[in-house]
Amino acid sequence: PKLDQAIDAFESDLQLFVAETAPRRVFVHAGVVGLGGKAIVIPGRSFSGKTSLVAALVKAGATYYSDEYAVLDERGRVHHYARPLSIRENGYLKKPKKVRVETLGGRAGVKPLPVGMVVVSKYQAGARWRPRRLSEGEGALELMANTVSARRQPEAMLEAIRGVVSLAPVLKGDRGEARQVVEFIFEKFAR
Repeated sequence: PKLDQAIDAFESDLQLFVAETAPRRVFVHAGVVGLGGKAIVIPGRSFSGKTSLVAALVKAGATYYSDEYAVLDERGRVHHYARPLSIRENGYLKKPKKVRVETLGGRAGVKPLPVGMVVVSKYQAGARWRPRRLSEGEGALELMANTVSARRQPEAMLEAIRGVVSLAPVLKGDRGEARQVVEFIFEKFAR
């Protein structure tokens, strides 16, 4: 168990190091799926429900890109960061289970995608998904709050985020079960 904990801590530290120091890429703590040739970016901190939403979208037919980071280039396109999903079962304090996307019936994307929508949501038991559209400035602030390299690379961060919010709507709202958001997203992109 101690070796497993040490390996997990090393992996986490290494990922954070890469996210903070990557040249020409901006890492936003977010889940990402592809649908209809566009990326759906779901920024949020740990325990906000982004992995469960990503898993539900993948099960419904979206292409998996990440449940950890949205990797943005200078034009605001998302690149894949497809590692196994870290799914917490039976309580958030237990160690997450690593699940390959194929286990969920999905597939991982590799082609960079333009962002089609940013969904800022937090799971609240019993909540109904009634998002409001944020202004470009509000949307940029939501993304900046989840950007790993914000202090180290502010110019690159601003350029990438500007590329996202100038082209894609940023929607924010609490959500209950993922199904409501999945239906909403598929209605917008799977035409």
